[in-house]
Amino acid sequence: MAREHRYTATVEWTGNTGTGTSSYRAYERKYEIAAAGKPPILASSDPHFRGDATRYNPEDLLVASLSSCHMLWYLHLCAQAGIVVTRYVDAAEGVMIEESDGGGRFARVTLRPQITVQAGADLTRARTLHHDAHVKCFIANSVKFPVECEPAITTE
Repeated sequence: MAREHRYTATVEWTGNTGTGTSSYRAYERKYEIAAAGKPPILASSDPHFRGDATRYNPEDLLVASLSSCHMLWYLHLCAQAGIVVTRYVDAAEGVMIEESDGGGRFARVTLRPQITVQAGADLTRARTLHHDAHVKCFIANSVKFPVECEPAITTE
């Protein structure tokens, strides 16, 4: 039986410099993302769109969401399979296409996890579990562009 889960977040614009959105250049793109009981995430638009480069932007957060969801499923599946992962670092990259009218879309995200497993682990199974993690990833199942995975697995 399917279960429904709900997630809430508050997004508060903090970029009013005194005149609101009186013109395109009159306001900052800064905002905070918060959820009950969690510290806020300071965010902005991408610097290419008049944002603050020191803050996360929606595109960063989308790539990070895909990467972390895949990682969490992968670690879960490895634990179930008896594969002991001792290190997991992903240098994920998303490619977004900006259209001439200013709109855009993501074309793809590539996950590049570097994983270390204990000596003696079944490396073939460890690689296969990436496919299984992708199939189960809630975020990857929610986007309409390809999410590719190029794992590198080594042993201790």
